Amino acid sequence: MPDSVAPPVNLLDFDLDALTAWCATLGEKRFRAVQLFRWVHQKGESDFARMSDLAKSLRDKLASTAEVRPLKILTEQASADGTIKWLFDVGGGDAVEAVFIPEDDRGTLCVSSQAGCAVGCRFCSTGHQGFSRNLSTGEILAQLWFAEHHLRQRLNTPDRVISNVVMMGMGEPLQNYSALVPALRVMLDDHGYGLSRRRVTVSTSGVVPMIERLQHDCPVALAVSLHAPTDALRDPLVPLNRKYPLAELLAACRQYLAAAPRDFITFEYCMLDGVNDSPEQARQLIALVNGQAGAPRVPCKFNLIPFNPFPASGLLRSPRERVLAFAKILQDAGIVTTVRKTRGDDIDAACGQLAGEVQDRTQVHSRLTRPDVRPVIPITAAPPVQP
Repeated sequence: MPDSVAPPVNLLDFDLDALTAWCATLGEKRFRAVQLFRWVHQKGESDFARMSDLAKSLRDKLASTAEVRPLKILTEQASADGTIKWLFDVGGGDAVEAVFIPEDDRGTLCVSSQAGCAVGCRFCSTGHQGFSRNLSTGEILAQLWFAEHHLRQRLNTPDRVISNVVMMGMGEPLQNYSALVPALRVMLDDHGYGLSRRRVTVSTSGVVPMIERLQHDCPVALAVSLHAPTDALRDPLVPLNRKYPLAELLAACRQYLAAAPRDFITFEYCMLDGVNDSPEQARQLIALVNGQAGAPRVPCKFNLIPFNPFPASGLLRSPRERVLAFAKILQDAGIVTTVRKTRGDDIDAACGQLAGEVQDRTQVHSRLTRPDVRPVIPITAAPPVQP
């Protein structure tokens, strides 16, 4: 029988070092790998025949062994505020979402790292869909590769459109660590997208061992989904807290700052009506980050996020006046605090709303509805805000 033909290599799966090593197997030197890397990421080129400064012999080799594999776009939605959301087909019945958020001084792309999410935070639409699989490095980067070069064409500009990347889409990035780190390196590489470490953010629900590894392997800005000031409340809101409780998480955050490009950790805090939005809980947060039981303080800023309700959550958004009162308590304690401006909620592109399509392998629906394991959080009116 004839030998089977190996499938083409996806060049989006390689950071520059890995591409250099692969090119060496073709008998090519590093400078050729750099040229190829620039064509793919800086110029968005996928046709090897158009890579004019590569030797024809190399172009011929590439045509028979490699490809730049894009993701199929299933839908594109545009919000009234300029936000754009794409749904990408990643095969096997799974689809993931990425969101572009334009601002006057920046363009931010929110990127997915998994099809679904296994963490199962109660207030997150993605978590309620369950988990199918990790994305590959190429699938993570394909979202940025498409968005950057598609938007350049749409806006008719040679300049960089995306200045910030946040790994805050579908999935827990640090549970897909081996694919995440090469993708981050491509984003940061001057021959790739040339993004600043301060402008690439990994958001995590608190995978402590991987926070410690990221500090050494590829330190970028870190955002931690906190959402509660105590373990008793965070356990049902963010189930991962049962494995890595707050004391361990904050210790990892303090340690991460030694290598971080910013001198603070961003704590994300989703404001849930009657659940985590009382003045007393604000004061508990202050005590938590300022150090308890002799622990050092954690330099930080808080990003308060208005909850984006969806029926399966059983939760409601905190009233705006309560959010502002909560923010003021933190600010009066000297903690930088912002209230996130909701963007793209008319196309379900706001924080916590990304859902895509997931072939759940974790039976999340049966787990969430079983009475013995369903998290119970009393949803009662919050106590009146003290003047």
